[in-house]
Amino acid sequence: MTNTSRLLSVVGCVLMSSCNRTSGVYSEYSSLDEAWLRGEQLEFTFQAPDTTQAYNMFVNLRNDNRYPYSNLYLIVNLDFPDGRVIADTLEYEMAKPDGTWLGQGFTDLKENKLWYKESVVFPMSGTYVVSIEQAMRKVGEEEGLEELEGITDVGLQIEKSN
Repeated sequence: MTNTSRLLSVVGCVLMSSCNRTSGVYSEYSSLDEAWLRGEQLEFTFQAPDTTQAYNMFVNLRNDNRYPYSNLYLIVNLDFPDGRVIADTLEYEMAKPDGTWLGQGFTDLKENKLWYKESVVFPMSGTYVVSIEQAMRKVGEEEGLEELEGITDVGLQIEKSN
């Protein structure tokens, strides 16, 4: 390898890593086995990063072609250090009307960064817990799906709000 090639490689790596910097404070994923079971809560525990700064919170999902629906319903709970809980039922679009998956990725696996809460200020220091469970059901049925296939990973990401 010539010196010019080495220099270009190093410069390329530096540029790619500098473009990848975010205002990320917390990011964690949980992998699912073959299916996401009804009632299975995925928990993410973190310390309040700063009680004066605003943050954006995202639910990150990875799905593959086994996912049979164009949308996704989730129940997300935010537990505060003092015992208070905020519960949200969220709906996300996962595919376009023509069936094309939304999200990023060049293979059958797509990654979606979905808004959960915007400009959140954690009012007290301490340990917070976010729990996420799927709330999918078939049209006309009261009971939720026992097993939801096609969601491979679920994550929580917290970033500083700009």
